Amino acid sequence: MLYGNESISAYTRSNITIWMAMAFQAGAINIGGFMACHRFVSHVTGFATFFGLELVQSDWTRALGMLFVPLFFLLGAMVSAQFVDIQLRSRRKPRYFLVFAILSLILFSVVIGGHNQLFGEFGQALEQSGDYLLLALLCLVCGMQNALVTTVSRSVIRTTHLTGITTDLGIGLARVLNRGKLARATDEDVHANLMRIGIIFFFGLGSVLGGLLFAQLGYLGFLLPAIISGALCSGMVYFQKIRVPK
Repeated sequence: MLYGNESISAYTRSNITIWMAMAFQAGAINIGGFMACHRFVSHVTGFATFFGLELVQSDWTRALGMLFVPLFFLLGAMVSAQFVDIQLRSRRKPRYFLVFAILSLILFSVVIGGHNQLFGEFGQALEQSGDYLLLALLCLVCGMQNALVTTVSRSVIRTTHLTGITTDLGIGLARVLNRGKLARATDEDVHANLMRIGIIFFFGLGSVLGGLLFAQLGYLGFLLPAIISGALCSGMVYFQKIRVPK
C-alpha cells in the first residue's frame, strides 16, 4: 500500500479502510453544508437546477452564485489530479499526503471561519455572500476527494455522491446475477459491488452521525471531517515518507 509509484486501487484491507473513511467524511460534509445553508455541496446537478430556477425568478445574483460555486468542485478535481493522476501517469510517486493535507487545512479553516461568523448564522437560508464562500470551500473539498478516489479506484468508486455509484451497483449486480451467460469472470464485479455497497452505507452513516453532531455544534461539527482528513494525511506521510521499502 502506498509504496513507491503504487496506486491505492487494490482491494486490500488498508485501502478499503481509506475508501470507507472518505465516504463517511463525504456524508458528514454533505449534511453539514445542507444544515448550514440548505444546499447539498457535492451535488453539481443540483447547482445547475438552482441556476435555472434563479434565472426564471430573475434573481441574477443568486443565479451567478449557483453558477460560480460548482467551479470550485472542478478546481478541486484539477488540484487532486495534479498531485495524483498526473504523477501516476508520469510514473512518479503520487502525492496522496498533500491532497489530504489540503483537505484537512480547508476543513479546519471552515471550522475557524464558521466559529467567527464568517459564514453567517448556522442554519440560516442561503442569503449572505458568506454562504457562497462556505459552499465554494466545501465544493473544493468534495472535488478534490472525488477526483482522488476516482483515479485510484480506476473509476470504480466515487465517494462524494451516490447517483453514479448506485447506477454502477445496479449494472454490477446484473452482471453477477447473469454470470452464467457471461464469457468473462465476474469476480471483479463481486469485489466492486461490495465496495459500492460499503460506500453507500458509510456515506449514509456519515450523514446520520454528522447530522447529530452539527445539530449540537453548528460549524464546529466540521471538526469531524477535518480530523478524518488529518488522520488520513498522517497515514499517507507514514507510508510514503517514513515506512518506505529499502
